[in-house]
Amino acid sequence: MNAPCKLCQKRRGRRHCPALGADICPSCCGTERENTIDCPQSCQYLQEARLREHPAEIPEDAIPNRDISVSEEFLRDHEELITWLSNALARSMEAERAVDPDAREALGALIRTYRTRESGLIYETRPANPYAAAIQDALNAAIEEMRKHLAESTGMQSLRDADILGVLVFLERVELQYANGRRRGRAFYDFLSAHFKPQSESAVQLS
Repeated sequence: MNAPCKLCQKRRGRRHCPALGADICPSCCGTERENTIDCPQSCQYLQEARLREHPAEIPEDAIPNRDISVSEEFLRDHEELITWLSNALARSMEAERAVDPDAREALGALIRTYRTRESGLIYETRPANPYAAAIQDALNAAIEEMRKHLAESTGMQSLRDADILGVLVFLERVELQYANGRRRGRAFYDFLSAHFKPQSESAVQLS
């Protein structure tokens, strides 16, 4: 007979939780998954839950930075930059063991920073959250690496702040679509990991 659930101590523990190293009941698994439990990607129950999650429809009035247009043409024209920054974002989230809300905060801070640049000011918004700040630093480093690559390959600076801002806004909207709303959720991170190769395997080919 199964031992009592490690969490509620009421129902039988029918699922082994790798994060807790103990058996928990399906109810607690469903309720506490990625909320109070820091679930590893290897958990079969987390993987099954991911299959039932679908991108959320964002109401028009809830879309952040609506004044910034991110058209299909823009996405096609900046595919390499999107891939580059998506890779950097996924790698920094993995390195920090960061969760989706951390990524959202980092992207928001960077967007505000690049908005001030568009207005002619130089002011960096820094998140108080250390995980978000670390992600922001990683993305800034990736942007500077891209600038250096372009300068060396073309002899000129061809990475515009407006283009970076557009890509950051795109990633912010993707995060809103794929995040599952759980406090320790990493559904957005899983999306990035599934769709973008590590940077070491991706060649940047910009002219």
